This record gives sequence, C-alpha cells and structure tokens, in this order.
Amino acid sequence: MGRHCALTGTHVAFGNNVSHSNRKTPRRWQPNLQKVTLRSEALRRSIRLSVSTRALRSVQKRGGLDAFLLGSPDSALPPEALRLKHQVKKARS
Repeated sequence: MGRHCALTGTHVAFGNNVSHSNRKTPRRWQPNLQKVTLRSEALRRSIRLSVSTRALRSVQKRGGLDAFLLGSPDSALPPEALRLKHQVKKARS
C-alpha cells in the first residue's frame, strides 16, 4: 500500500498552495512515517511497522503497543492494526 501509518491510518493529504496573487497549485502533505520495531508483550515478539511520529508518541504515552491497541476503538484502527489487536486479545485470554 502507499504511504500510510499502520496504527492510525494517517495518509497523504492533498490541497493547494495559494500564492499572494491567489494562484492555486496542487501539493501533497506527506505524513512523517518512521519504520520502527515495537515489542508486543502479549505476543512475545517484535513487530516492524511503518508508523507516524504522532502515533509513536501515543504508543509511548499509553505504555506500549499492546496498551495502545487494546485502548483504541476498532473503528479508529486500520485493518493491519485491527488484526494485531485481535491477536493480542487472543494471546491475553
């Protein structure tokens, strides 16, 4: 898939640059994605993901990948993160 965050689904945004003379030229806003390896305690393995820096801060604030996934509603997670969440739930029970 294209440039998107594996945990939040943040993707490329489109818009226009508007000059002083009000000319509009197309542009793109790329998310700040980093390839990181996050440790899942429930799954007892490391998971390599492409994550936005904003999502990475949220993961650290909530106390790790497992806590982030379990604390997020299903509707807010992209399919890749939803699969991880179900694996974590299964491993914990």
